Amino acid sequence: MADTNGFLGRGWKFPPSIDSITGRFKTVEYEEDIKEAIYLILMTKYHERVMMPEFGSNIHEYVFSQKDFTVLNLLKQDVRDALIQWEPRIINLEVEILQDALEANKINIHIKYEARATNNPFNLVYPFYINEGIGEK
Repeated sequence: MADTNGFLGRGWKFPPSIDSITGRFKTVEYEEDIKEAIYLILMTKYHERVMMPEFGSNIHEYVFSQKDFTVLNLLKQDVRDALIQWEPRIINLEVEILQDALEANKINIHIKYEARATNNPFNLVYPFYINEGIGEK
């Protein structure tokens, strides 16, 4: 059986922090590294990284948008496109946008995927606030 952990990777824990015992940066491995990479992709705006301006996603463009069918579908496609472009360790990606039951301006971006090296299924929910600062009528 081939070792798949090398492909899954190891990276800095996000946000970067120091381990108080070792004095080194905390790291994450394997599937946890993939999960943190997904969050990092979604939280990074295009042009935010000077040396890699095309990295990230443009979901921040939707913060002040109306919450209608078209906008939610565009958001869904943008999330999917960013993850396909920047996270090669995942396959069978599914993105679903759902209204939060308790907060009117909050939507939950449900992301389902499989780790390419292991075919293990994973999912996460990325909370996103849309139509921020605009009161409900």
